[in-house]
Amino acid sequence: MIKGIYETHVQVSNLENAIQFYTEVLGLKLAYRDETRPIAFLWVGEGKEFMLGLWEQKENLQTRHFAFSCSKDDILNYSVEFLEKKNLKPYNFLKNGSAEPMVFAWMPALAVYFNDPDGNQLEFISVLDGEGRPELGVLSYEEWIQQTGQ
Repeated sequence: MIKGIYETHVQVSNLENAIQFYTEVLGLKLAYRDETRPIAFLWVGEGKEFMLGLWEQKENLQTRHFAFSCSKDDILNYSVEFLEKKNLKPYNFLKNGSAEPMVFAWMPALAVYFNDPDGNQLEFISVLDGEGRPELGVLSYEEWIQQTGQ
């Protein structure tokens, strides 16, 4: 019955700034802004595939994590440059100072991380073909190719 996750929500400290970040920087489309309360909804993807809700929270902001689905090629060839051009700091799961996308071998999936202005941890992720190899842990894409031949 369940086909996926349609919508998720995050808290933001300033709704106007968050709308600007997610629409102008990341390219999401504003779907609806509720004028009776501090909330906005954004479309993610083509059409009305997915939705992101932004809830303004002035006190006790609780940051969250979520991932945007991307193609492997976009992550490998474009994601880091895209983020840096937008003055965002990409980083990998290991937070070892490198912006190089990493593979979670258990899935397997390729990912790179960045934060929104409120510190919500965002991710570009692409599930890779083939079977997971949990014993390999988290490694670079080049190491993944060397280890698996995929």
